[in-house]
Amino acid sequence: MHTKAAVLIEPSRLDIQDVEEPAPSPGEALVSVRSVGICGTDLKIVSGAIKVDLPRIIGHEIVGEVVGSDADGSPVGRVLVDPGVACGTCLQCREGRSNLCTRGWLLGRDRDGGLRGSMTVPVANLHAIPDAIPDAVAPLLQVLTTCLHAQRMTSIFPGDRVVILGMGVTGLLHLQLARLRGATVVCATRSEWKLALARDLGADVTIASDGTENEEIIRATEGGADLVIDSVGSVPTLATAISIARIGGRVMSYGTIAETSGAMPFYQLYYKEITLTNPRASRPEDFPAAIQVVSSGGVRLEPLLSHRFELAQAAEAVTMSGSPESLKVVIEL
Repeated sequence: MHTKAAVLIEPSRLDIQDVEEPAPSPGEALVSVRSVGICGTDLKIVSGAIKVDLPRIIGHEIVGEVVGSDADGSPVGRVLVDPGVACGTCLQCREGRSNLCTRGWLLGRDRDGGLRGSMTVPVANLHAIPDAIPDAVAPLLQVLTTCLHAQRMTSIFPGDRVVILGMGVTGLLHLQLARLRGATVVCATRSEWKLALARDLGADVTIASDGTENEEIIRATEGGADLVIDSVGSVPTLATAISIARIGGRVMSYGTIAETSGAMPFYQLYYKEITLTNPRASRPEDFPAAIQVVSSGGVRLEPLLSHRFELAQAAEAVTMSGSPESLKVVIEL
């Protein structure tokens, strides 16, 4: 049997092709894909900034339905896919840090991902999701797992003053999680409509990034933030995070920084005794936690969904995902 797939043939060229429907190997389940979110990693793979073996089927924020399995204990019905497949035997896996596995792979990057009608997935990487979470927003659960993992690594206490730089999807998710932990949250970005969305999602203070934001943030936090979350991922925003953290404060470098050099306030790292965390991806335990916090109403996903496309529009969806006018772009199959 064949199924449709969006196949990256060469950088910036996605073709819709017929591909063979895979058969599950021992320990795997056959998943009929329902929806896939597009993220920055996908954009970099399509552009060629992240090198992958071609042809490649992209997409790692995957929701589907189990239709066949070669393993006992497979979840039944709708599932969220954990795209990080770990070896289970390397030092990092034995430490319980499977997100840092040195022998594993990421679906959609190292092996074919979710932009196809069906795919096989290790049963251990499937997490049942309730019907109350619609297909269109369910891929955001995978993004939420990475934010949950990041906040597990970083102390947040009730009453802490948390500043979030960047109001993309992850910044807005960090906002909601920090509020759940009792923090007072200050959000900063250049986009007025994203600041408005941040206010709707519970931000206590919103500040436009217009060149004067550092002074405003210092005033709003009464001398500096207890925690600054850099959800942008650049040398300048990390430098800003260090500058606006209080003495003895914390900085989470959440966004992936592509630069290899740049100006940093290194002395402040020492003088302030800044605690710096650099979270990467997520761990298996973050998936049921993400599903639970959304099911309970603690985190809202619907406001973060900006565009919906069909598989035949995959190239258009990728282009839209790179637009400053979008948040989460989802392809529905």
